[in-house]
Amino acid sequence: MSLLERFSLKGKVAIVTGASSGLGVAFATGLAEAGADVVLAARRADRLADTRKLVEAQGRRALTVTTDVAREPECRALVDAAMAEFGRVDVLVNNAGVATAIPATRETAEQFTRVIDINLNGSYWMAQACGKVMTEGSSIINISSVLGLTTMNLPQAAYSASKAGLIGLTRDLAQQWGSRKGIRVNALAPGMFPSELTETLDQDYVDTMLKRVPLGRIGDPEELCAALIFLAGDAGAYVTGQTFAIDGGLTIT
Repeated sequence: MSLLERFSLKGKVAIVTGASSGLGVAFATGLAEAGADVVLAARRADRLADTRKLVEAQGRRALTVTTDVAREPECRALVDAAMAEFGRVDVLVNNAGVATAIPATRETAEQFTRVIDINLNGSYWMAQACGKVMTEGSSIINISSVLGLTTMNLPQAAYSASKAGLIGLTRDLAQQWGSRKGIRVNALAPGMFPSELTETLDQDYVDTMLKRVPLGRIGDPEELCAALIFLAGDAGAYVTGQTFAIDGGLTIT
């Protein structure tokens, strides 16, 4: 196998949750460009159809499954659908997530629990379902955040807790499934990238935060996809249990 061949995902099947918008669309398209067929999951079925077209434009097959990852039975149903259509699952990208910006003294139990249920619990239910069918050499990639590692001057206790929890989950599953199943589990911690969340931020806030970024700019989704492709296939075959901050240096300031 040549060096470049290690980055090919030809013949592999990937599941991407949260594939209806933002980084989920970029992940799905990037995986397809690298050669994978892609199972697309999200709650918004109409927008999944748009992502499907992008995957198919890369010459790959796509399957859309409307899924709320906070509901464990729906996660199992998603994996069952992937197995029925493709007969295998090689890559899971746990990307589905929501965020809030509510001061801790005003955040309700329902608001806090909803974020944890989707971001953390949903990732666990998906990993659990995939872990039962994945074979040696498979890869799970949890999309955490720099907010699991630092703060960004916003009241995001629930979101930060969920993303820090994902980092702990990544380590434990990597330890459990490494030697026994040969499944690698890693996490990406994106910094500031274009997304539905960043589109709502005040420009003055964005400008202030960019002063903390040594590279001085918002990231390009393709730069995040490059790290994802590395972890998904043979290029990252000796990497597990790690969290990669793709943040322009924000977490070192």
